[in-house]
Amino acid sequence: MTARRSRGDGGLHWDEQRQRWIASVTVGYTPAGKRIVKKASGKTKTEAKAKLKEIIRDHDDGLASGPAHYTVAEAVTSWLTYGLHGRDPNTVANYRTLCEKHVIPDLGARKLRELSAEDVDRWLIGKAKVLSTRTVRLLHSCLNRAVKFAQARDKVKRNVVGLSEVPEGKEGRPSKSLTLDQAVAVVQAAEGTRMYAYVVLSLLIGARTEELRALVWEEVDLVGAPDKDIPPWIAVWRSVRAGGDTKTRRSRRSLALPKRCVEALEAHRAQQQRDKAEAGKKWKDHDLVFASLVGTPLDAHNVRRAFRKIIKDAGLRAYYWTPREMRHSFVSLLSDSGVPLEEIARLVGHSGTAVTEAVYRKQIRPVLLGGAGVMDEIFTR
Repeated sequence: MTARRSRGDGGLHWDEQRQRWIASVTVGYTPAGKRIVKKASGKTKTEAKAKLKEIIRDHDDGLASGPAHYTVAEAVTSWLTYGLHGRDPNTVANYRTLCEKHVIPDLGARKLRELSAEDVDRWLIGKAKVLSTRTVRLLHSCLNRAVKFAQARDKVKRNVVGLSEVPEGKEGRPSKSLTLDQAVAVVQAAEGTRMYAYVVLSLLIGARTEELRALVWEEVDLVGAPDKDIPPWIAVWRSVRAGGDTKTRRSRRSLALPKRCVEALEAHRAQQQRDKAEAGKKWKDHDLVFASLVGTPLDAHNVRRAFRKIIKDAGLRAYYWTPREMRHSFVSLLSDSGVPLEEIARLVGHSGTAVTEAVYRKQIRPVLLGGAGVMDEIFTR
């Protein structure tokens, strides 16, 4: 006669219908007093007993074993659904696209408790062959956070994704800057268009495109205070980023306006007043400097499309350039004219010179003059 197992050791029995040994053990009770039973099965009694011991050991160690059939796809979907509250909608959409295109198709069918660090390593290395380093890092981050989310909800014992290193991916598309001749051609091509002031400000004061899209007339002074030697200026204090803040605290800055910028903004404001009168009741007043024909904010696609038409009219390859590269061009043109690196970093809102030198600056020249005055000299008529 088989000896009865001790209390807390669980039970083993043969399931005739499933033709498997079933192991079960009570690991606790719900608030309502109902038993919480963990089960496992095996083709042999030895296999089932081993799984039973693992459940008991994990329970004694305070580790939740998690559901046996919970998959990576379920973990990722749960994180996307419940783990991103308060995030910017564009960020959520980006994460969802990455997960649905790369994570779920490649790893989704894998049981989460069986996912190994080697599985993640192989997957990341494969992705690094076809994607940029930044994208590979984002993929690793999405999977890592999804598994952490599942771990916090007792779906898996540990997060193996955190054990994997992110490999270097393909070299990303390098940023470029316009030469002086190209910059002049772009400004000339933009004249007469609704994007003229946008292009001039991007190129002559180095504002980020997301900062210009959030710029309001209240933060623009086209007169200044001549009696106090204060030139016309704009306050770059906000952007279209989540929360409306600039990229960094140092990015909040007030910038003197070159004469061409003042003239462009004066013409732009007059045109906007005509648009407002024509739109009538359809006009939505947000006090935006750069807005649609009915006053609503511009999105990145609107700006990119209009900008690439100007680039094409300037005789350059439209698909080869993006609006943010006017900021790179601003830095390069100042550097080429001898403005010191520290001054350029302040003008573009960097906390130090490292980013300016490594990413934006294309040429290094001796120290000479500073900001708006140099741009007036560069873009003299």
